[in-house]
Amino acid sequence: MTSFNSIAVVGAGAWGTALAGVAARAGRDVILCVRSAETAKAIAAARSNPKLPGITLHAGIQLTADISRAAAADAVLITTPAQNLRAAAAALAPHLASGTPLIACAKGIERGTHKFMTEVIAQAAPKARAAILSGPGFAGDVARGLPTAVTLAASDDELAKYLVQALGSATFRPYHTSDVRGVEIGGAAKNVLAIAAGIAVGKNLGASAQAALTTRGFSELARFGRAFGARPETLVGLSGLGDLILTCSTPQSRNFALGQALGRGEAAPQGKLAEGAFTAPVLVELAAAEDVEMPVSNAVADILRGAVTIDDAVEGLLTRPFRAEG
Repeated sequence: MTSFNSIAVVGAGAWGTALAGVAARAGRDVILCVRSAETAKAIAAARSNPKLPGITLHAGIQLTADISRAAAADAVLITTPAQNLRAAAAALAPHLASGTPLIACAKGIERGTHKFMTEVIAQAAPKARAAILSGPGFAGDVARGLPTAVTLAASDDELAKYLVQALGSATFRPYHTSDVRGVEIGGAAKNVLAIAAGIAVGKNLGASAQAALTTRGFSELARFGRAFGARPETLVGLSGLGDLILTCSTPQSRNFALGQALGRGEAAPQGKLAEGAFTAPVLVELAAAEDVEMPVSNAVADILRGAVTIDDAVEGLLTRPFRAEG
């Protein structure tokens, strides 16, 4: 199997730029693919990306707007938002060599199709080998080389092992697994639950309520995961519980920030995409289909679509029948 000496990153947002730096620090030849030639030229000239201010691009990162050039790399990281993953994979597909790994770096479930990220890749780019990278980490921390651990999953565990070796370094530690669905569920569900935690803070419900929402939310995540075949050790690992703890506790999380704004009665933060807002309705639809009880996630989905007020949603959660832990 190839050692993946060349890595392309499709999507030059903050996370894509940070991961390009990760691959460069790991000693790979890196291509960062952006939307336009003008943007590529501007970032290359400045050696910085306005979407990740204060960070100087690693000297080894090349910029391009040519998707075919990105597709020629040994492996490709797709860092576009979850709802744009299909378009990115489809654009890469005609130019890919058979068996090229496409690694989804977004956390979500596709609206309309109810497909998880690797399923989207399998449909849009059938010649590729799908994988997913997820876990607790903020772009700024990763770009600055602060210690970060994530999970990389592929159905072929040997592929996952090689990809981990290609991206890992002293400060960026990916752990590998073949439990693709567990990693996808952890990343998608925690975004919805982070909105709930943010609402609790915005409404000044107290630290006890935030802790309760986080832990009860994790119970929901675990129930949902079991229904879809996720392994318990994945759900309590970096891409499940670890990511949930991080994003339920800090405004650096876009989903938490959205919830906090809603709790305060404010408009959603401008220019910040919260994946959980797109994932919430899909998550609860999938849960209902498998008869999985998810009261916190349902409350978030109802709040987002304007079906209930936050006060009514909180009252609904507090007046649920008492039950056993679990």
